[in-house]
Amino acid sequence: MGIPSELRDAWVNKRHSYTSMTAASPNEERIIHSNNSIRESVPEGFKAAAIYGVVAAVPTVIACRVIPWAKVNLNHTAQALIISTASIAGFFIATDQYILENARGNTIGKHGKSM
Repeated sequence: MGIPSELRDAWVNKRHSYTSMTAASPNEERIIHSNNSIRESVPEGFKAAAIYGVVAAVPTVIACRVIPWAKVNLNHTAQALIISTASIAGFFIATDQYILENARGNTIGKHGKSM
């Protein structure tokens, strides 16, 4: 299934020939920088998710073994939800912070351009 390689290569070459005829946008450099910052933020988010997951997992598991209320009321599904919620929140918080830091660097002031 899929596109045969000869057809795909012809399509890609035809597409590149059209892009060479168009004029570059003045905002193209900023768009490339913003796409790169988004692409670079994903590994940062995964690192933070792993850290937040471990930080949330240790006290959750210990509490479920030591505290009587948690032992009775928090089954394995509840523990997994607590840990995954912390991991997901850590991912989105770290990714958002990284994107915002790079967005501040990609502002008009950095490029010295005025509108």
